[in-house]
Amino acid sequence: MNKERAGVFIAFEGGDGAGKSTQAARLAAALESRGYTVLHTREPGGTPVGEKLRSLVLDHGNGDIDAHTEALIFAASRAAHASQVIRPALGRGEIVLTDRYIDSSVAYQGAGRNLGQDAVRSLNEWATSGLQPHLTVLLDVDPGMGRRRRTAGQAAEDRLESEADEFHTRIRGAFLDLAASRPESYLVLPAHLPVEDLAERILERVDTLLAGPPEAVEDAVPQPAVPGAAIDGGGP
Repeated sequence: MNKERAGVFIAFEGGDGAGKSTQAARLAAALESRGYTVLHTREPGGTPVGEKLRSLVLDHGNGDIDAHTEALIFAASRAAHASQVIRPALGRGEIVLTDRYIDSSVAYQGAGRNLGQDAVRSLNEWATSGLQPHLTVLLDVDPGMGRRRRTAGQAAEDRLESEADEFHTRIRGAFLDLAASRPESYLVLPAHLPVEDLAERILERVDTLLAGPPEAVEDAVPQPAVPGAAIDGGGP
């Protein structure tokens, strides 16, 4: 990416089986073919410690993990990811694509685990020093469709994927509410659309984001927040 520009941060969100990984990979390939430097990463994970935490919180067989512990594990992984991977890449002027970010914790632990969306959001904004995406792509998937996709070929579901459909329904509603609260920062697409159609729509929106003058993109780069302080707008 041109050094005159600051980095651009795009998050992919949605329920399990929405196709986030597929679409993030397709967008990365499209942008790289145009000469941009792209970092495609994921959560939980993205760092050595994050990958260990990912295994701890998603794999079966680690014993009971209560909701508060689960939320803290995700926040810890995200803190390392933001400081060690995302911020440095943005500083180099790269385009960062992450498969999941703060919205996932707000939806899964805040709504799905009933910990409270505001409390979980505040925890993660503190953990990331207020680092926010310029754009969030939300792929909206029906819980039943998501499960069918996840188990196609008899694939095993992880600890969160295997939760009941009621859990995933609460998560879906939370994602949609987050997008409705700041529509200018989201692209919401139905996950059942053909892969090619989704990729085309996503690239079109990202082209619009990148088409602004370099200084406009630079002005939009998220800045660190004072730990514990509220983020303007309260959105992801």
